[in-house]
Amino acid sequence: MTAKEILAHLKSLENESVKKLLLKHGAREPFYGVKIEELKKIQKKIKKDYQLSKDLYATGVSEAMYLAGLIADETKMTKQDLQLWVKDADWAMLSEFTVPWVAAESKYGYELGIEWIDSDNENIAAAGWSTFSSLVKIKEDSELDIATFKKLLKRVQNDIHNSPNRVRLAMNGFVIAVGSYFLPLYEEALKVGEKNGIIKVNMDGTACKVPMASEYIKKVVSKGNHGKKRKTARC
Repeated sequence: MTAKEILAHLKSLENESVKKLLLKHGAREPFYGVKIEELKKIQKKIKKDYQLSKDLYATGVSEAMYLAGLIADETKMTKQDLQLWVKDADWAMLSEFTVPWVAAESKYGYELGIEWIDSDNENIAAAGWSTFSSLVKIKEDSELDIATFKKLLKRVQNDIHNSPNRVRLAMNGFVIAVGSYFLPLYEEALKVGEKNGIIKVNMDGTACKVPMASEYIKKVVSKGNHGKKRKTARC
């Protein structure tokens, strides 16, 4: 399948009710309102295709860009590819999910995460924190530097309430990820979550709620999922 053929297929799946819902969540035109389950059907057929993923992302159509992340070959993605992707990630579905997922699975996750969290661009900074969240989910604890992640937790504690809207949400997600997946810093993340308390994020009138990090971490532990790594950041 080519990017042109996939776009035509996505267009045929246009759904106005889904489009209205995505608009409430910050979606930017152009997009069709295609359900994620339909994108995963295409992913299943393609599996991974480096060039096709780049072609799809370059279309600027949100669903095609999301699909690009699902089929991206992380072993072939270059740092330049990922920098271009994060620059064009203009809303949460892309900046807090698609790009961070692929970045974390590539060999550039850590260095890009460090760079992106310092960005003045809200979407890019959120992508940086989300990349670190994905890293702790898929990397073995022995592969993660405790001192670095301790500093990042401290930074969240000091800065979260004064950070931009989506960055606050991504920082909160980072605390949850560390507490849930990175066992050596479980207690540290729990303390940071408790000190941070309730994080106020403007969810644009949607029903989405911001979980209190400490409570969420405790639920993960109680369900017996504490420290269980994932095979992939993508879902």
